[in-house]
Amino acid sequence: MKKLEFVEENLRNKLNNFIVIKRDGRRVEFECDKIYAAISKAILSIDGNISTYDISKIMKEILSEITTRFSNDIKIYEIQSVVEHTLIKLGEEVLAESYISYRTKKDIERDKNLDINFAIKKLVNRDENLVNENANKDSLVFNTHRDLTSGVVAKTIGLKMLPTHVANAHQKGELHYHDLDYSPYQPLTNCCLIDFQEMLTKGFKIGNADVESPKSITTSTAQMAQIIANVASSQYGGCSADRIDEVLAPFAKLNYKKNLELAKEWIDGKEKQEQFAKEKTIKDIYDAMQSLEYEINTLYSSQGQTPFTSLGFGLGEDFFSREIQKAILKVRIEGLGIEKRTAIFPKLIFTIKDGVNLKSTDPNYDIKKLALECSTKRMYPDVIMYDTLVKITGSCKTPMGCRSFLPAWKDELGNNVESGRMNLGVVTLNLPRIAIESNGIKDKFWQLLRDRLEICKDALVYRAKRCGEAKPENAPILYMHGAFGKRLDSTDSVNQLFKNKRSTLSLGYIGLYEVATLFYGGEWETNKEAKQFTLDIMKELKRNVDLWTEEYDYWFSIYSTPSESLTDRFCRLDKEKYGSIKNVTDKDYYTNSYHYDVRKKPTPFEKLDFEKDYPYYASGGFIHYCEYPVLKQNPKALEAVWDYAYDKVGYLGTNTPIDRCYECDYEGDFEPTKKGFKCPNCGNNNPKTCDVVKRTCGYLGNPQARPMIKGRHKEIVSRVKHMN
Repeated sequence: MKKLEFVEENLRNKLNNFIVIKRDGRRVEFECDKIYAAISKAILSIDGNISTYDISKIMKEILSEITTRFSNDIKIYEIQSVVEHTLIKLGEEVLAESYISYRTKKDIERDKNLDINFAIKKLVNRDENLVNENANKDSLVFNTHRDLTSGVVAKTIGLKMLPTHVANAHQKGELHYHDLDYSPYQPLTNCCLIDFQEMLTKGFKIGNADVESPKSITTSTAQMAQIIANVASSQYGGCSADRIDEVLAPFAKLNYKKNLELAKEWIDGKEKQEQFAKEKTIKDIYDAMQSLEYEINTLYSSQGQTPFTSLGFGLGEDFFSREIQKAILKVRIEGLGIEKRTAIFPKLIFTIKDGVNLKSTDPNYDIKKLALECSTKRMYPDVIMYDTLVKITGSCKTPMGCRSFLPAWKDELGNNVESGRMNLGVVTLNLPRIAIESNGIKDKFWQLLRDRLEICKDALVYRAKRCGEAKPENAPILYMHGAFGKRLDSTDSVNQLFKNKRSTLSLGYIGLYEVATLFYGGEWETNKEAKQFTLDIMKELKRNVDLWTEEYDYWFSIYSTPSESLTDRFCRLDKEKYGSIKNVTDKDYYTNSYHYDVRKKPTPFEKLDFEKDYPYYASGGFIHYCEYPVLKQNPKALEAVWDYAYDKVGYLGTNTPIDRCYECDYEGDFEPTKKGFKCPNCGNNNPKTCDVVKRTCGYLGNPQARPMIKGRHKEIVSRVKHMN
């Protein structure tokens, strides 16, 4: 029996006409079950036994009082007043006191989120949810701590700047307004594809230096590192380089010409001269790519972290492009420093294309084999499947950051433009919350989804508006010196780089697994009706963002959120509100985006077959991961998965154990303990003599070496997979 079936039909009909006016001014339908839930929680806080109270009687009195005193519109605080008055009238003073305490606690928590002093106090006391929010930030380092301090202040101010109903939905966990520690307090953009070709060929300016086009591959990579550092400090998301082998090839060719001239001075014979020039150029290329690897890993942006950098490559077929590709992979395989540790950045993304490197008969197949070796030993590169990515997004390009894809876009001259474009921010929708609140009624689910999407739209439109308030002089590297392609004057509007669908705004989502579980049970993956229901949800999200795109002229897209901390936050809030629900909140995390439930341990082929349909709707951001045992001795097994995935998914990552102990030379998967990860062979857990690398969402991380997350190692290992 439904918990509110005791309400008489005439009373129910009256209540159906009521509209509740929320604190933020929104008008929503009256819902009896919210009052029921609040009273139930008040009872549970007293003695934990709901059956000791006649909730049916209490609810009848409350609802009758509401229909007697009000005709149609009722404010939220008026409902609360009626509840309190009715409980006291019924002689339930203890319950009334508990209800008032529950409501007051919620009001206090809401106010605390807007109190800068409280926010700073949480940071000083090293609140775990605050200092552990980003797995690649070491919160003990001075410059990182300074960024965290400014971030908590900016977050508090940002909540006050947001439209009231958006801020309210964020605090309640109905949606998540990402990166509040940076935006909207500052009109910062999120992630981008840096236009390196524009900057390296035409020159640029950083600080007081006018930098001319480089004359060698070594200088070009040094300039790349400086550009990356400055771009990362002028935005808050990841920065990527697309087709970097082809971009850098002309500068490697300059090295070859110099080396050939040198050979002509000292070596007789054209063949020997060319041989020397080639070998010297190959060494120059390797040295340049090694320098870039070290420079990126030693950089700190203004956010107090290594810039989240991705390098895309793999399609160049000329001699110089091929050598750059090989050098990138060989440098990564070699490792960093004396101990040859795995480099965390840049993320490597290798494009596979039939006719270029897919098959053994293709001209660049040897580089694919090198990429396979690299992935088995260092987890990167991830791989883009050229033909499938073109089907999904309209073109082939490197993602911005870890998974944010741009759609195909042409400028006013009809030229395809990929680099120099950007994302303006993400708002993620809590889908499991909607499913919980719908109580198994699909019509109610769809209505709630539509209501929440309206709030998401307002949040994203506000993001775009705030980004458009930036001035070119706020971030010269982006707007005036080429990183965003077109170079603006100081008086120009930055909106010309965002509008006309040149930029993207991302609607993220989380927990399709949990949504289907609430309607079909926890083993729904093989249920065709359940799978179709999740695809229908994706279609509805896509339908809405397409409408927004036409209305506002920004490219709104669906984004499979890399929910590093959001998997915890949404689930924690929902568990507090609705209790422990089997296969939903009892796990203490939500499954990221569309991914297969990791607890079922699917094979790579099962996982790919299950997930392949979703990115066609979430074309603004997605990635697939497969879990493997140690693969160092069996790259052919990985190649079998890559080849199987080629015409099924657009973007694929590899998760394989690559931890290493320098005490006993063990290589594999370290064991998580309360004090950190330890070598299963000798028990070593000293960060100085072991290298522990785990993938946290889109990027790799080194949890063993980061004091901020010590004590959370088991949690990291158990949740890394569902994040992916």
